[in-house]
Amino acid sequence: MAKKSKLSTPDWIREGYDSPEEYAKATGKKVRKKKKGKTFTIRECPKCGSDDVGVVLSGKDSEIGGGEEWECHKCKWKGADIVKKEFTEDELMEYLDKKGEEIA
Repeated sequence: MAKKSKLSTPDWIREGYDSPEEYAKATGKKVRKKKKGKTFTIRECPKCGSDDVGVVLSGKDSEIGGGEEWECHKCKWKGADIVKKEFTEDELMEYLDKKGEEIA
């Protein structure tokens, strides 16, 4: 059986800060705040902002190719640097309302 590693005290506590946010602000690091509840991720084209994007199946070996390639169905942009947006359920409903999508 593999040996489990011991837990370590976080840096922000060892250095005397009151919270991870305070530590991140002092050291210049970004802290991603986790949203409560269920979250939804939408991917958008970095060129035109459309959410009508899909993964391109190129047949290349993923280890050699280096990751996923995306294509925008609206402006035909192709690339790997896709924009990801995370929404809570209420934010997603508001986003879909603004877009004019029908919700079943």
